[in-house]
Amino acid sequence: MKDETNTAAITLPTQRRCPMHPPDEYARLRTERPVARLAFPDGPPGWLLTRYEDVRAALADPRLSSRRPHLNSQVRASLITEAEMAQFRTSDLLTSDPPEHTRLRHPLIGQFSMRRIRTLRPRIEKYVDEHLDAIAAMPRGPVDLVPALALPVPSLVICELLGVPYTDHDHFQRLTGELLALDRTREDLLASKKAMHTYLRGLVEAKRRDPVDDLLSGLTQHRPPDGGPPLADGEIVSLGQLMLIAGHETSANMISLSILTLLRSPALWQSLQADPSLIANAVEELLRYHTILQFGLLRVAREALVIEGQRIEAGERVVLHLPAANRDPRQFPNPDRLDLQRHNSRQHLSFGHGPHQCIGQQLGRLEIEIILTKLLHRFPTLHLDNANAAPATHDHAVVYGLRALHVNW
Repeated sequence: MKDETNTAAITLPTQRRCPMHPPDEYARLRTERPVARLAFPDGPPGWLLTRYEDVRAALADPRLSSRRPHLNSQVRASLITEAEMAQFRTSDLLTSDPPEHTRLRHPLIGQFSMRRIRTLRPRIEKYVDEHLDAIAAMPRGPVDLVPALALPVPSLVICELLGVPYTDHDHFQRLTGELLALDRTREDLLASKKAMHTYLRGLVEAKRRDPVDDLLSGLTQHRPPDGGPPLADGEIVSLGQLMLIAGHETSANMISLSILTLLRSPALWQSLQADPSLIANAVEELLRYHTILQFGLLRVAREALVIEGQRIEAGERVVLHLPAANRDPRQFPNPDRLDLQRHNSRQHLSFGHGPHQCIGQQLGRLEIEIILTKLLHRFPTLHLDNANAAPATHDHAVVYGLRALHVNW
């Protein structure tokens, strides 16, 4: 059995040589140290998995628990204690295991079913058309597609779905950016968490008093079929925060990265114009290519287990690196090439796998597909305003993406 116990622990690679690709170090790790000893900034070392097969299996392995320290502890020491976190997070999908995770996820399943998401298509198309009309009406000159399209459309959709007033979008978008940033002080982070919690708590209390047809209201009225206790307000707040953040932050960054990537290679943009039937698969390939949860997922071993011949002890932390797995040439030949006709793009792990697979993945897919389809039709000559400029990326945030995307046509 292989044993890397005495091998020096590495720090998580985070420096990108090219903004379109994960750090180069992951290619070497996949080949030489697929289960590598990993240093953590808070506490003893753990492990880093980089191969597709190992990461996919680990995502569904019940021996690896989602109950873990702070989400960002693989890249930053925990600024907030578990006791402090408990003030703002009663229980949530990200940090729970079955059966608790199953109890929390079950009320959401119907809201994010394929059938339910299909009913949202006309609303999403309307939002996209309105924003493209506004862009077309602008004087010729560079337009930043992040605030003009990529951010407001998913924000409008998730606000409507949850029952959050869109008039508050500036407030919660600012708080979301602060919560996902890795360069903030402990005091600032606590203040942002408290503000988000207070905001959503007020909404949940209002929905419980006067429910309407939206997701938050539905959660306040949900009664488990097994006769168990209903969701507490704190649990609904945690679920609402997760849906709100994931519903606009991840989608907005994936939309802007997708547009940037296609415009950086005009031949790709033109190929989609020539054959729109490629768009659905292009969305999957873009999701594989840009795995925006850039530092991976954290798990804790419930018991000793062996992965790739390496023994992992109970209590040790394990980082499942999704970007590295999605660039594994064993699964995706020539993985650093964006291939819009790749036959197995949908096997990517960008939405996870197993019990914690992203519940809103169909909504995310639909938003990207609609925006690309309509953008290609309305602005066939769209191009980057400065193709030689380095992209303005989020380098110090949990979610990778763009701060700006200036285009012209």
